Amino acid sequence: MTSVELSGKVALVTGASRGIGYGVAEALVARGDRVCITGRNEDALAEAVTALGADRVIGVAGKAHDEEHQAVAVARTMEAFGRVDYLVNNAGTNPVFGAIADVDLNVARKVFETNVLSALGFAQRIWHAWQKENGGAIVNIASVAGLSASPFIGVYGVSKAAMINLTQQLAHEFAPTVRVNAIAPAVVKTKFAQALYEGREAEAAASYPLGRLGVPSDVGGAAAFLTSEQSDWITGQTLVVDGGIFLNAGVG
Repeated sequence: MTSVELSGKVALVTGASRGIGYGVAEALVARGDRVCITGRNEDALAEAVTALGADRVIGVAGKAHDEEHQAVAVARTMEAFGRVDYLVNNAGTNPVFGAIADVDLNVARKVFETNVLSALGFAQRIWHAWQKENGGAIVNIASVAGLSASPFIGVYGVSKAAMINLTQQLAHEFAPTVRVNAIAPAVVKTKFAQALYEGREAEAAASYPLGRLGVPSDVGGAAAFLTSEQSDWITGQTLVVDGGIFLNAGVG
């Protein structure tokens, strides 16, 4: 690279072909990291790799909760770059809106497999592949929905609450070698969250003290901080990135 000096560090970012994950990968590449991104759609992933820079980014397609995919992604990262200092667990799903009392339990299982168990699986594999002996950091992308009751997205919120607790458990177990933190965004303008603001963005943004919805780079900057030396004494915490919405007593 001629525009950005390589940092020598390597990150794996899940669910990064678009949206928040792409914003995180973009921030890490911008500071000089080499990055492996994952995603379900091979074409979208290839486009993201090209846009981010194929000289420093690789893509591994697959479903985040698939253990074979997890193993391949970590192995490919180690083969390509020789290390994996940072893990950002961003892959997530929310296929259901409605009251939690009526949710199909099979759908709930899918949400937990993708949002929680995949994060644990990637953390375990990277811990054994590199971080246990060499250190590093993990950032889990949670949600403000995991911090309070959230109408219509209850199962998603419960899964994100589990991710926040998983962050604390991993931070305790992986210390002092690896720092583990979470980010809890409010509504970020992505295809994933489109149903929460489409056709009513101005109305949705009006409830935020900062006057706008989030964008992927807002979360990308927070993830870059939590994987930097500037956060070396921070672990087990959840950084709320919400445009001030919690000042208005929650997301409901």
